[in-house]
Amino acid sequence: MASLNVYSALVVLFFTRAAAMATKENDQIIKDNNCETKMGLPCVLEAFTSIFKTRTISSKCCGELVGFGKVCHTTLVKRTLENPLFKDLSPARIIAKSIQTWNNCLALIDSPSPSA
Repeated sequence: MASLNVYSALVVLFFTRAAAMATKENDQIIKDNNCETKMGLPCVLEAFTSIFKTRTISSKCCGELVGFGKVCHTTLVKRTLENPLFKDLSPARIIAKSIQTWNNCLALIDSPSPSA
């Protein structure tokens, strides 16, 4: 239960609009694309842990992530990496994991369903 609270706190940080922790450019992209309201919290948590931890993301949340859009996805990952709480993480590794999660979800959503 404590780990859920930690992840919830990280998700809140992920979506906090703190100008001191994000570039104006990223903030503007997030605002212009209405990124902070496009995904439900459970799927935000799954996507976050898929990228920043070693969890998997469900097909339902993959659908939400693809609907969220690549611009919002990429921008919020970059903005999260700007947060001092994540300074010890490897940006290259996180960006690679972000791209992998995006591509896996895109392939899952684009693939035809198996027939019954």
